[in-house]
Amino acid sequence: MSIDTTSGPLPGRSSPESPVSRDERLQTTGFLVRLMRRPELGAIGGLIIVGIFFLFTANSAMFTLNGGLTIMNPSAQLGIMAVAVSLLMIGGEFDLSIGSMVAFAGLVFGIFLLEWHFPLIIAVAATLVVAALVGAINGAVVQATRLPSFIVTLAFFFILRGLSLVGLKIVTGGTTQLRGFTEATADSVFTPLFSGFAFSGLFRRLADLGLIELLPDGTPAAPGIPIAVVWFVFFTALATWCLLKTKVGNWIFASGGDARAARNSGVPVDRVKMGLFILTACSAAFVGILTVMDAGSTDAMRGLQKEFQAVIAAVIGGCLLTGGYGSALGAFFGSIIFGIVSIGLSYTTFDSDWFQVFLGVMLLIAVIFNNHLRRKVTGER
Repeated sequence: MSIDTTSGPLPGRSSPESPVSRDERLQTTGFLVRLMRRPELGAIGGLIIVGIFFLFTANSAMFTLNGGLTIMNPSAQLGIMAVAVSLLMIGGEFDLSIGSMVAFAGLVFGIFLLEWHFPLIIAVAATLVVAALVGAINGAVVQATRLPSFIVTLAFFFILRGLSLVGLKIVTGGTTQLRGFTEATADSVFTPLFSGFAFSGLFRRLADLGLIELLPDGTPAAPGIPIAVVWFVFFTALATWCLLKTKVGNWIFASGGDARAARNSGVPVDRVKMGLFILTACSAAFVGILTVMDAGSTDAMRGLQKEFQAVIAAVIGGCLLTGGYGSALGAFFGSIIFGIVSIGLSYTTFDSDWFQVFLGVMLLIAVIFNNHLRRKVTGER
């Protein structure tokens, strides 16, 4: 009995004339598509554009080593919060209370350090514990009520700011400023971790070699790297590693992308989001400690509008408002853009109030870029 082979290929075999279909997951992605998929692209492009603008409009002093470090200090203070906010936004939530947390943490830190005379490192740890409790309350209320985190944290925005005002008046006897931090921490071995400059010896050596300009009194014009910048780089590197290399990073993306599907896949969505709320609160408290140690005082208006600036920096850095997509590294570059513009305007003839216009324009451009251009080029949502 013969088999007719003219009617088509045998089962399990491919016809030599017909192409074999390939799994789309195995197809090579072009360089342009991979580039456009990077969340940091918009922030890097914005950084280049802003840099070119100030290159032609700003005083040359802005581009010295001292000028660069002056820009990086406010960038770092904002960026520590923006990196945490970017993780929270990737996880699909918002926290609008972090600006008020900066002031509230200053009050709590002052009570532990100045009123109860805790050692510096114990006061720092206790302040972070209080911040973590506030973050946990935020997360618990969101999960229990299923209200949008925007609404819940907006309520805590007012609660924490009000507690800062009332608390400072009680502690100081009627004023909204608390001083004495510099004197209280002068003898602590842990003070250099939260105040001053890092690598001062290296900068002194570079000045002796003529690589750094000297001031009239013989000290380097750039005394070192502000300690906030060191923490900023450390937190950015840690957050980036967590997002890209750990199981927790996958959980964060999954929780923000599709919480229901993530739960069905075994992701502890509620625990992930609770941890992210705690992280953002602690990051704001840490910035509050750094600013208190830097200025030697705290006040009830500390951190004003930082919650909005941190969100904008995260959006500029590629975070979608809908969650599930973003980058800690993008928030890093977005924060540097803020520092360049906020400080850079003082090196130009422009009115510094243009900074407010910049905030709105950059937010609008970032949202349009993240949601339109990337979708058109890559076919993603």
